Order: sequence, then structure tokens, then C-alpha cells
Amino acid sequence: MEDIGRRRALLRAVALVITAGIIITLAALAGWPHSTLAVPDGARSGDLTMSRCDYQTEAGTVRAECGTLVVPENRRDPATDLIALPVIRIPATAAQPREPVFRLGGGPGSTNMTFPQASRLTADRDVVLVGYRGVDGSRRLDCPEVTGLRQTAGDLTGAKSQRAATLGFTACARRLTGDGVDLTGYSVAQRVDDLEAARTALGYQRINLFSTSAGTRTAMVYSWRHPTSLLRSAMVGVNPPGHMVWDPVLTDEQISRYGRLCAADSGCSARTDDLAASMRDVTADMPGRWGPFAIHAGSVRAASMFGMHHNGRSSAPLNAPTVIDAYLSGPGALWAMSVLGELQLPSSIVWGEFASFAMIDAPAAESFYRAGGDPGSVLRSDGTNFLWGGPSGYATVWPDSPDNAEYRTPRPSDVETLLISGTLDFSTPAETATADLLPLLPKGHQVLLPERGHSADFWDDADASRHLLNTFYDSGTVDDSAFGTRPVDFDPGPLSMPAIAAILAAVTAGGSVLALALLAVLVRGARRGGFRPRAGMWFRILTALPLGLGGWLLAVLLVWTLDLNAYIAGAAVVVPAVSAAVGLGTWAAWIRHDRPRRTALTVALGAAVAGALLGYAAGAALTAPLTAIAGATAAANLALVILELRLRPRDRQAAPASGDQVPAGI
Repeated sequence: MEDIGRRRALLRAVALVITAGIIITLAALAGWPHSTLAVPDGARSGDLTMSRCDYQTEAGTVRAECGTLVVPENRRDPATDLIALPVIRIPATAAQPREPVFRLGGGPGSTNMTFPQASRLTADRDVVLVGYRGVDGSRRLDCPEVTGLRQTAGDLTGAKSQRAATLGFTACARRLTGDGVDLTGYSVAQRVDDLEAARTALGYQRINLFSTSAGTRTAMVYSWRHPTSLLRSAMVGVNPPGHMVWDPVLTDEQISRYGRLCAADSGCSARTDDLAASMRDVTADMPGRWGPFAIHAGSVRAASMFGMHHNGRSSAPLNAPTVIDAYLSGPGALWAMSVLGELQLPSSIVWGEFASFAMIDAPAAESFYRAGGDPGSVLRSDGTNFLWGGPSGYATVWPDSPDNAEYRTPRPSDVETLLISGTLDFSTPAETATADLLPLLPKGHQVLLPERGHSADFWDDADASRHLLNTFYDSGTVDDSAFGTRPVDFDPGPLSMPAIAAILAAVTAGGSVLALALLAVLVRGARRGGFRPRAGMWFRILTALPLGLGGWLLAVLLVWTLDLNAYIAGAAVVVPAVSAAVGLGTWAAWIRHDRPRRTALTVALGAAVAGALLGYAAGAALTAPLTAIAGATAAANLALVILELRLRPRDRQAAPASGDQVPAGI
């Protein structure tokens, strides 16, 4: 008996150490700063420090140099703060490299530090990445107010969502300004001057630019502000000023092009005589439910607009073939699009940086809405409404920078410029580059890539993209012969929206049933006197994950079925569901006839709530439910172990009072 007691004491000690370690780790993660980049002590504007590092490309890990560039937050203010931006230089493999390439990624509201395709350009030239102010630097313009309110507003573009966007941007601007952030310093022009500061600090006389999507706007302003610093500029998915608002006429023309391609495709044409008409019929009379689950029409149309940007496999599961298939497949597929859009879109953008960058197009957005908005196109104006928050969105509440005034319309440039456009690009249609920018470029060329969509589709042809870019940077020659025509594959593949709908429904229902069954088994065991110590320990370990996930999935089913305005991965859904399931399950596996039932239940549930809150705060995006489960499990077990240690021997040996029995409802 003495050996058994020592073993039990050792097990309790080990459990205390492990669970305490988990809780300490989660607490550290919850308090971990989002960005560790800081302005070095004593630094001055223009300072750049570099050191050796590794960088991951599609060709593998390569040696690189990583550093920190110090720049003013607002160059118009002599008393401005300094901010720090990351810089990465991936050296050329050639002994005597040519002029480097500075890469400008899209967005806005996205990082500029991820560029796996850099290895396609480093044979003869360095590739340089300079972090975007407001996203990658020491001051990041996160707007949890915008994300949180939009996640709980239901339909992404409905009236409630538009009000939420305005309230969120107002609150975010007020908070950031109160924290000392000068929002008028986060303009396109000041981003360009960051790049110019990096060019100077790295010692380059002239550089090339490679830009995609919204990054092409930065490249244009660079060519207008510092033309002598540039040799050549290649732009993919060209976005001239004034076009961060989608033209409904061009969008319908793009859908008509897909319709003609569908008519020539045996599989697609067998499903519809007129693709554009079929899509219009669906959007005009969107089903409200798929069985018990609510479908939000605005969310479907917004997700459709972003999904139609690309048609290559690399953009799965949300790409043009998948979207088209969904419109031809019925309510289940539309429900899946509604769910995925609401899960992904609100948290996919650093909203404060997006707003500061996009304010250059605020007059264009105001003109669009003043003229009545969308006249009735297939996808309506839901894509534009999501980005701008509708006619009363952030353009009316976010501070506008004086830097923007002179760059709101395209200007001439003598820089050698290559415009690369997909003929099926919904995001940045080729027609806008042809009409608005190309006539202003005496040394400009435009390449049309047949049946390609937005910028990601450009990279699908590795050899062709490598040849086109390197040939242009080497000599200014434009040779797109390696691309050819790539037929659109209307088959969405195995991960179609109907398949995703089936998976979502099966996983949530199955997880819910499994959790309820496990709880029934555990509570039944508790009512019969409890489990032996070793069995109870294993039950607490092995059932925590299925109980936590199942509890959360049951809550998700309720949100979807009752059409509640709640984000399914938000704290208001995750924490109560996870803590209830894990706390009750942990208690049921721990309780025995000699332990205080109601006291233990209160302790287990209370600790599970606290642990779930801590774990949720330590997670990110869709990982938060898992960290919440870890926190709830560790806290509930730790609390019960401490309770057991505090019990007096006579309390553990005494039978429970009649009022301490398991409640009938448990």
C-alpha cells in the first residue's frame, strides 16, 4: 500500500509539472508580441544593418542577408518618430551580377517578405525585399476592431456588415492615433521612399522593379518620383490609380468570356447552355438555405469575386473553375462558399495598412457610389462593398494623406515598362492597363496572356515566366513566346464546393455526435461510482481532444443552423463550448465515490473556462480552438489535482453526502 501511495504521489507530481508547463507556455504565447522588429538604439534615418541569414525559395533554402532599415514614419513631419522595416537581399549566383530586382508584392494589407519565386531571378541579379510600412515593420496597423465586427456581422456585404466596417475603422483609427501612430505617413509615396532609402543604403545605382497586383501601383509611383533610380519595371496584374473599385461592366465581360470558353468545353457545356445567364439566375434568386444551414447571398458573391481572380490549380480551392462549378451545383456548394468566405476574408488583410494605402482611390470609390454603384451586374458590387465597406465605409472616416493628391491619376513615365495581363483577370482587367497606362509609357509594352487570370496564374508556367522576366531585365526585349495558350480546365477537381460542403457537414455532425457519446460514457461511469485512478487518468488524456473539438463543432452547428451572428472560430463560440465539454469530461473521468462531486464539478468547469480563454488568446486564426482545448484540458486537470491534494484523508475516505450526488441532469 505504501508503494501504491508513493506511485500515486509521483503521478500527481508529474501531472502538476506537465499541466503547469502547458499553462505557462500558453500564457507566454498569449503575451508574445506580434512583431519583434524594433528601431535599434541610437539609430538614425537611413541606417541599414545586415547579417547573414537563410531564405526559403521554391528551389530550396538559399543564403541571403537579412537586416533592418530605419526610416521616418512621416517624412513631412520633422519631429516624426522613426520606424524599422525588414530588408532581405538574396544574392545573385553570378560573380558579376546585373542590376538587382526589387520585388513589390500585392495586397494591399499583405506582407512583402514572402517571395518563393525569387530563385527564378537570381541567376544574374540580386533580389531585394523591403518590408511594407504598416505590415512588416515595427509599427503594424492591425485593426482587430474591423476584423472582429465583420466576423460577427453575418453576411459579408449586408447592411449590418457595412455598418460594422464603418464602426470598426473609426475605432481603429482612433486607437492607433491615440497610440501615437501617424496614419497619414502610411501612403504609397512614403512606401516608395522607403524603397529608395533601401536602394541608397545598399549602394545600388539603378534597380529593376518586379511588381504584382496592388504592388504595381507602388511601382508606378516609384517611376514618377524617382525615375533616374530605375532601369526597367515589370508589372503583373496592373492596377492603375482609380481602379481599386471594380468596374461591373468589365466584370460581366469577363464572365461572358468564361461563358464562351464553357460553350466550347464538352463537360461545361453539358451543364449549361449559357454560363453567364445561369450565374445571373443564381445571384438574382440565391437560395436562403441548404437544408438546415443558412446561405448568405452577399458572402457568396464576395467570395465569388475573389475566387474568380485566378483559374490556376495553385489557387485552389477558391478559383474560377471551383466558383463556376458551385454556381452550377446547387445550394450545398453555395453554402460552402458562404462559409469559406466568412471564415477567410475578414482576417486575410491588415486592415489599417489597407485603408491607408487605398485612400489614394477614395475619390474613385466615392464617385462609384455617388453614381449609384453597381447597375445590376452578375456579381453585383459585393467585392467592392467588402473592400470599401459600402458607400459609408472607411473612405469617410480614415485619415487621408496629403501625399495622395498628386498620384490619383496616371502620369507619363519614360522608364522601360512591361505590363503583363491575363485575359481572364477579374481583379486587374487587361483593358484598364491598355486604356489608362500604356498610352503614357513611350517605352512601354503590354503582354496579354491568353486565358490566364490574376497574378498567381503568371507563376504557373515556371520556364515561361523565368524567360520573359530575365530577357526583359537583360535587354528590354519582350519575348512571351514560351507561354502560349493554356485552356481553362472547368473540372474543379476533388476539392469542389459540393465536396467541401459534404466534408463540413459530415465533420461537424460526426464530431458533435462523438463528443456527446463520449460524455455519455464518462458521465455514466461517474454515476456508477467513477473510474479507477489509472483508467480515469487515461480517459482524461485521451478524450480531451475529441471532447473539445466535438463541443466546438456542436456550437458551430448551432451557429450555422440558427443563423446566429457569431464567428465560428471566435472566442464567444469556442470558449464556452470547449470549456463545457472538456470541463465536464475531465470531471467525470476524475470523480469517484470518495470525492466531492459538486465542488469538483464547479472547480473543473471554472478552471476549464479560464484555461480555454488563455489558450484561445495564445492561438491564431483557426488554430485558436486547438490551443483553447489545450488550455482547458491543462487547467481543469491542474485544478482537480490541486483539489485532490487539499483533501484531507478522512474526506477522501468518507462517503459523499446525499446532496453531493451527481445532478440528475448530468
